Amino acid sequence: MRSVVAHAAGLAGAFAAGAVTAHLASLPRHLRLAADLQRSRERILATREEERRRLRRDLHDGLGPTLASLAMSLDAARITLAGEPERMEPLLAELRDRVAEAVGEIRDLAHGLRPPALDDLGLVAAIESVAEGCCERVDVRFDGSPAELPAAVEVAAFRIVEEALGNVRRHARESTAMVLLSRDTELHVMVADSGPGLPDAARNGGQARPWGGLATMREYAAEVGGSCAITSRASGGTLVTARLPLSVPGYHRATAGRAGKGGRT
Repeated sequence: MRSVVAHAAGLAGAFAAGAVTAHLASLPRHLRLAADLQRSRERILATREEERRRLRRDLHDGLGPTLASLAMSLDAARITLAGEPERMEPLLAELRDRVAEAVGEIRDLAHGLRPPALDDLGLVAAIESVAEGCCERVDVRFDGSPAELPAAVEVAAFRIVEEALGNVRRHARESTAMVLLSRDTELHVMVADSGPGLPDAARNGGQARPWGGLATMREYAAEVGGSCAITSRASGGTLVTARLPLSVPGYHRATAGRAGKGGRT
């Protein structure tokens, strides 16, 4: 009996020791993952703050003085109208040109915050518009419905596809491409092309050197809690895949009518 108990205790001790060893062996990997996650968050915060700084600078140093100058010119025009009405036509023409310039600045700022095509066309048709002329042929398909996607996820998906198709336009114009989106608990995005693939890509699962826009696409995905990867296809060409969670804290959903307009489903 004692030998049985001793044997059982030995087995338990060996099991515990093995579990501890396995846990210790996995620590470096967990630490690396935690460090990578921290660096990714820091990059996202830095990018967001830089964008806010740029937006504030554009408003304060660009649009603000433009509108203040227009107000002063309107005062001058009012005085001219009272004393020299014959000089009003060139003044009004100049004011109109400057107002048009201010409207253009506002449009550029709004476009930087959210692509207007998403509201005007919907996600699928907006992607089709940026895909036009990208290469010999681009097929765009959404398996499911694009309605009621969170606004942040909608923007992230569009920006990732836009960046991926930009790479196709620059590096694989003679190829064909496919954009496939599908949804379950996440939005899945895939952009595949038949071009030359990544430069110096290591085959058989190896790591490729970073390609143009990869960091940007990863940041778009990470901002909504997702991930993005770019690899060379075994059959030739490049594959961009992203997964974007549909539960994004702090963001409102796009309305069903707006997100669903345009495009094929």
